[in-house]
Amino acid sequence: MRFGINTLLWTAGFDASHTHLLPKFKSWGFDGVEIARFDFDGFPAEDIGRAARSEGLDTIFCSALTGTVSLVSDDAAIRTKARDFLRKGIETAARVGAKVFLGPFCAPVGQLLGRRRTAEEWDRAVEGLRSLVPDLKAHGVTLAVEPLNRFETYFLNLDSDAAKLCAEVGDPSVGILFDTFHANIEEKSLAAGLAAVGPHLAHVHACENDRGIPGSGHVEWHSLFKGLKERNYEGWVVIESFGSRIPEIAAAACIWRDLAPSVDDIAAQGVQFLRRGLA
Repeated sequence: MRFGINTLLWTAGFDASHTHLLPKFKSWGFDGVEIARFDFDGFPAEDIGRAARSEGLDTIFCSALTGTVSLVSDDAAIRTKARDFLRKGIETAARVGAKVFLGPFCAPVGQLLGRRRTAEEWDRAVEGLRSLVPDLKAHGVTLAVEPLNRFETYFLNLDSDAAKLCAEVGDPSVGILFDTFHANIEEKSLAAGLAAVGPHLAHVHACENDRGIPGSGHVEWHSLFKGLKERNYEGWVVIESFGSRIPEIAAAACIWRDLAPSVDDIAAQGVQFLRRGLA
């Protein structure tokens, strides 16, 4: 297994001005950096990738559908915009050297319609994700689709539903991001959620129940560690948390207090906890 850190602890838009963080990530014990971007224009992907590799770090790339951009909208123009956004994200992931591009890629984060999803929306999600397969194969990138909790999306909450979605897409280049924060809310247990993912596991976010330092809360860490070891998982285990002092991130993730003495503590102490548990 390899251990990574998501850049949303420090910035909502990682760019060349943040590369001074990379040596810190390596010194704390991370193998890679999960770079978060919500727009791709002007992003110096090749330069960022080289900077990470020069510090001995591999790269992962993440984003999200936001605003009205949606793969499941009944408006064909909006669906086209979402597919174009994701294609550009796949291309950018490849340019930065990432083999995994991850995020909630069906409905926009925060969209709550006061109802459950429809069969028509489900079919649009399958169609939209399937349309990305040629791009994924061309760039050698795996798409890891993330289920979110019920307070962040109405569309995809359960890992069993995500597994069904991937099965209907029908290609291994589309898999699932298993996130302990969301699973802690939606699943009966982390073990049950991880088991439901089945063969579609493509990426793991290891987050505490309050998004604080992993190991400091009530997440069923023993279940995660046991489940990953039993399936001989060899992919990424990434700490994802959010900087409480970054206005757009705090608002989007509802972070109204400091989650630890410092954001550095979440990363530095968290990776040591994960390494011990997964040794």
